Amino acid sequence: MPAAGRTRAPRAAVLGAVVFLLTAVVAAVLLISDRPDAERTPELPLARAGAASSSREPTTGEPSSSASPSGIVVSVVGKVHTPGLVTVPDGSRVANAVEAAGGAVRGTNLTALNLARKLTDGEQIYVGIPAPPGMAPEAGAPAAGQPAGQAEAKVDLNTATKEQLEELPGIGPVTAESILEWRTKNDRFTAVEQLREVDGIGEVRFEKLRDKVAAG
Repeated sequence: MPAAGRTRAPRAAVLGAVVFLLTAVVAAVLLISDRPDAERTPELPLARAGAASSSREPTTGEPSSSASPSGIVVSVVGKVHTPGLVTVPDGSRVANAVEAAGGAVRGTNLTALNLARKLTDGEQIYVGIPAPPGMAPEAGAPAAGQPAGQAEAKVDLNTATKEQLEELPGIGPVTAESILEWRTKNDRFTAVEQLREVDGIGEVRFEKLRDKVAAG
């Protein structure tokens, strides 16, 4: 009997040690599994990413301010350093076009040129030279360098081309064609007042044309 008692005592000690080890292992596993939950802070990068995206939202859909500004194209001929076509911003004046063409040649008389006149797209500016025969200066302005008081050139209804007629105020392609048809049918204009007989030219439009045309 004493021998049996001594045998059970070591077994109980071994069993107790095993239980202790198992308890320690379970506790260690639980501790390790709990640590990622306690330290689970990688949510912050997502928060920062969201903040970064939200900081960019105000720029989304904003109209671009880099759109190229609109401009007008005019032809500058005569006594300038670089005659030809120039592009200037909307609202520019004759002085801006002359400057864009390199400026007037030294000694050019500009006293008769209205440098403050606003430009229109497609017009031609004569600097220091008179307008060619049959061509009226643009927008009723005298040719640059033209002596003060000299009558401006008028468009001759009997020699003008369709393009020249279209440069008159209120005359488009259709009305210009009607003028040419009337001239062909009646051989020639003998008086400016005959413009009233052309389709598309009423009294108001005729009054605008009276001083800009001639029946030579």
